[in-house]
Amino acid sequence: MSPLRFLRFLLARLAKMIVVVFAIICVNFLLIHAAPGDPASVIAGQSGAADAKFVEQLRHEFGLDKPLSTQLWIYVSSVAEGDLGISHRQQRTVLSLIMERLPATLLLTCVAFAFALMVGIALGAAAAQRVGTWADSVITVMALAFYATPIFWVGLMLVLVFSVWLGWLPSFGMNTVGADLHGWAAMADTAQYLVLPALTLGLFYLAVYARLTRSAMLDVAGEDYIKTARAKGVPEGRILRRHILRNALLPVVTLAGIQAGQLIGGSVLVETVFAWPGIGRLAFDALLARDYQVLLGVFLTTSILVLVFNLLTDLLYLVIDPRMQAQ
Repeated sequence: MSPLRFLRFLLARLAKMIVVVFAIICVNFLLIHAAPGDPASVIAGQSGAADAKFVEQLRHEFGLDKPLSTQLWIYVSSVAEGDLGISHRQQRTVLSLIMERLPATLLLTCVAFAFALMVGIALGAAAAQRVGTWADSVITVMALAFYATPIFWVGLMLVLVFSVWLGWLPSFGMNTVGADLHGWAAMADTAQYLVLPALTLGLFYLAVYARLTRSAMLDVAGEDYIKTARAKGVPEGRILRRHILRNALLPVVTLAGIQAGQLIGGSVLVETVFAWPGIGRLAFDALLARDYQVLLGVFLTTSILVLVFNLLTDLLYLVIDPRMQAQ
C-alpha cells in the first residue's frame, strides 16, 4: 500500500472513531442519568445532612437541577475541552483519577491478552498438527473447561491453591505494602502480584483462541493450494508457517481485535477479586457511591481504548493479509 493510500485509510478510520466517540458520550450520559438513584441524596447521606434544603443545594452545585438536554450539552462541551468533571466522592478531577488507575489496568489487560493470544495460538496449532491424538483431546478438553468456567471462580481457586495452600504468590493488591522498592526490585515485586490476575483473565480467552486456531488451521489445510504446495515438494514446516498458519490467523486476529476491548470490561471483575487498583475497581466503587462523573469518565476511556484496539487490528491486517494492501 502506498503512503498516500495508507494515510487516507488512517484518516478515514480516525474520522469514524470521532463520530463513534461522540455517539458513545451521548448514549453513556443518557443511560447513566436514566439509572435509579439521586447522586445529591447519596452525597448528602455521606455528609450526615440529608435534609431537603441541603439536597437541593447539592443538586444546584452539581448542575443536576438543569434540564437533561442542558446537562448533556455542558458535559459534551467539557469533554471536548478535556475536562471530565470532578468526583464528588473523592473531590478530585476525574481525569486525574483515571490517569492514576489506567496504567494498572493496561498492564493487567496487556499481559493477559498477550498470554492468551500467544499460548492460545500455540496450543491450537499443536492440536491441529496432532488431530485425533491424545494431545489433541487434552488440549480440546482443557480449552472447553477454561471456556465454561466462570472467571471469578477461576480467580478464587488460583488464590486458594497458589496463595493459601502453596504460598508461592501473593493474592491481593499490586505491590507489597510498606516496601520501599525501586528499579528491578519494584518490577519483580509487581510481577509477583500480576501473575494470578493476569492468568485468571487470560485463561478464558486462551481457550477461545486455541479452539479457533485449531478449527481455522484444519479448514485451511484442506484447501487446494495446500495440496499443490505439497505436490511441488515444499517442506512441511514451510507449508505450516507460510501457508496454513498465516491464513488461519486472519479470523483469530479479527476476534482478538474485538475481544481486546472486552478485556477492559472483564478486568472489572478480576480487579475486584484481586483488589487490583485499576479503573475497573474505580468504576465499581463509583457505581456504589453513585459517582456519575467517574462512571462516565471510565466508560469514555474504555470505549476509546476499544476503538484504538480495533484500529490496531485493522493495521495488523495490512501486515498479515497482503490482499488488504491492494484495496
